[in-house]
Amino acid sequence: MTGKAKPKKHTAKEIAAKIDAATTNRGGGKAGLADRSGVEKGGHAKYECPHCKITAPDLKSMQIHHDAKHPKVPFEESKLVNLHAVHVVEPSKPRPGVRGSLKK
Repeated sequence: MTGKAKPKKHTAKEIAAKIDAATTNRGGGKAGLADRSGVEKGGHAKYECPHCKITAPDLKSMQIHHDAKHPKVPFEESKLVNLHAVHVVEPSKPRPGVRGSLKK
């Protein structure tokens, strides 16, 4: 039995777990932002709930979310927003008072 003044040793298992947690990319922070946002193909967030804008990786997860959070609204697969679909962004209208180019 160790005394109160002696520090306890760390086990090899605990040290290995700390090293693994420190060196493995878990997808958090800026490194995993593109993956979580679903902007690029392969992101986690494929579907977006039309009611509360929460995202889900697949249809089954979205149906579970919908049944739990929106029980009074019937689940309609056609109303889900697919974030992996290719969106064509229309150019915005020029704002009044802002010049398009500064060259003369």
